[in-house]
Amino acid sequence: MSAKTGSPAGQQPCPECQKLRLAEALANDRHDYSRATDCRVLLRRHRSSAECTERGSA
Repeated sequence: MSAKTGSPAGQQPCPECQKLRLAEALANDRHDYSRATDCRVLLRRHRSSAECTERGSA
């Protein structure tokens, strides 16, 4: 599993997951911890949906 994307090696990372991870990192960098928490919640919700291509990994 790739440490950077959370997806298994050889699998394409999910664009929505990448977007949410980036938004969380930016929010943490700006000390906007409420937004970072929102991003984690949205990421978890997305990962449990059928739309996530990384679904079932990690």
